[in-house]
Amino acid sequence: MKRNIPQEIEPLKALQEFTPARIAIGRVGTSIPLKQSLEFKLAHAHARDAVYSELDINSLTAGLEPFDLPVLHLYSRVIDRRQYLQRPDLGRKLNDDSVELLQDHHTENDIAIIIADGLSATAVNNNTIGLLKVLIPQLSAVHLKLAPLCLVEQGRVAIGDDIGHGLKAKLSLILIGERPGLSSADSLGAYITYKPKPGLTDESRNCVSNVRPGGLSYPKAAKKIFYLISEAFKLQLSGVGLKDNAGLLEG
Repeated sequence: MKRNIPQEIEPLKALQEFTPARIAIGRVGTSIPLKQSLEFKLAHAHARDAVYSELDINSLTAGLEPFDLPVLHLYSRVIDRRQYLQRPDLGRKLNDDSVELLQDHHTENDIAIIIADGLSATAVNNNTIGLLKVLIPQLSAVHLKLAPLCLVEQGRVAIGDDIGHGLKAKLSLILIGERPGLSSADSLGAYITYKPKPGLTDESRNCVSNVRPGGLSYPKAAKKIFYLISEAFKLQLSGVGLKDNAGLLEG
């Protein structure tokens, strides 16, 4: 059956090729078409699945081997996924065993790279290795010393502060699964903090968001992250004081 598309929606259809957002989907009577309704429910199911997905530790560990860096497997203070969703504060702190493990690597480093599941382990499983394959060679080329790579289960963004501080890193970079959207259940976020230490809040960080094949590509994300890291070291700060001026024309 031919879909009934109101005349006021037709001009918007041309925009569909630029975004996965649900625009110009038409209507049937007072409701949306059945196909679009089913697609919406499927997207919602994918988002819920992403929240409850788990890190593929074996695959990630194997993918990190070519970087020739130690890999530490760490845990937050969260017991299970239900508690993770109800107690964000526990996801921001390492458990005692993980704190003790970090003490064995308490040496001076430039950057600590932390990989945490966040709200979508699917995003981490799908995108982390691809991004690091582009980013780590850039960091190594300018002789920045990398701390052991850290895989964290049930972690929130701020857990990177504890880890960066524990590894005596000048800067922490945490790659974490973002809250799933209805068109992007696999979106990876990258948070950069200069001089990480326990107790920092969100204004201390810079974020590069929506890293995935359907969003910000790995080369573009790596370029942006590298720029922000370079500026953070040059200005010795991060967060609201560090502006993204890349690509701006000088006056």
